Amino acid sequence: MAANVEICNSESVEQANMQHALFDFDGTLSLIRCGWQDVMRECIISWLPPQRNISWFLDGALPDTDSAARTEWADEMINRTTGIQTIYQMQEVAKEVTRRGGEAKEPIVYKREYLERLWAKICHRVQGLKTGHISRAEMMVPGAYAFLCELRDRGISLYLASGTDRHNVIDEAHALQIDDFFGGHIYGAIEDYQNYSKAQVLRAIVEKHDLSGPELVVFGDGFVEIEEAKNVGAIAVGVATDEPDCEKVNTWKRQRLLDAGADVIVPNFLGHKELLAYLAN
Repeated sequence: MAANVEICNSESVEQANMQHALFDFDGTLSLIRCGWQDVMRECIISWLPPQRNISWFLDGALPDTDSAARTEWADEMINRTTGIQTIYQMQEVAKEVTRRGGEAKEPIVYKREYLERLWAKICHRVQGLKTGHISRAEMMVPGAYAFLCELRDRGISLYLASGTDRHNVIDEAHALQIDDFFGGHIYGAIEDYQNYSKAQVLRAIVEKHDLSGPELVVFGDGFVEIEEAKNVGAIAVGVATDEPDCEKVNTWKRQRLLDAGADVIVPNFLGHKELLAYLAN
């Protein structure tokens, strides 16, 4: 067994007969949005009203007494919801603002502000890729491009599904020059958010191709896509990337992915030859 391919459920992997492969985007293939958690955390901390001690209020001083608690709440929410559409994360923020006695904005307002701050952080990466000043290798998980090439050459149908807005996924996949691998099968959040989810995409693939499960392999670094993969009987590969270098397994992410039901854990795709030996009969 390759050092960077950990088989966690050998019974499931032995049934693998990969004919279709679905990938998450951010953190699984792309590093363009590396650091998004830091941006979202900063936003949430600024949005949540601080809870203050009444004695300080009576003294006329209003120090922020729960900065650590707001940070803890933000981190827990981000870690738990990684992989779902941003709008659902912002709905949770709005509820927490209200719970703390604040006047919550519409979730879409929070989403727009977060995306504006994130874009300010990553826009140079997208532009750099398009102009050639930044190489694709700098903005992709190691081994990912070679893996996609191998899968395409084997005739495996490829899909991309993300919680990021679809137009951004398409643009960033194009900037990485990987959009052609997926043809028209690039999915992401849409304005009518209730009519899109990774679960819906997975069910559609299974139903359209009449799959029994093991013919579909799902790759992702978030709890959501791994859990949904198992719900349709697919093989789930947890990509426990330790961003930005992605040279080793992120131990916290590994445990999270195992809890979701991952059959295989990898830190990157440098072991894609060995991975294929397990997944493609």
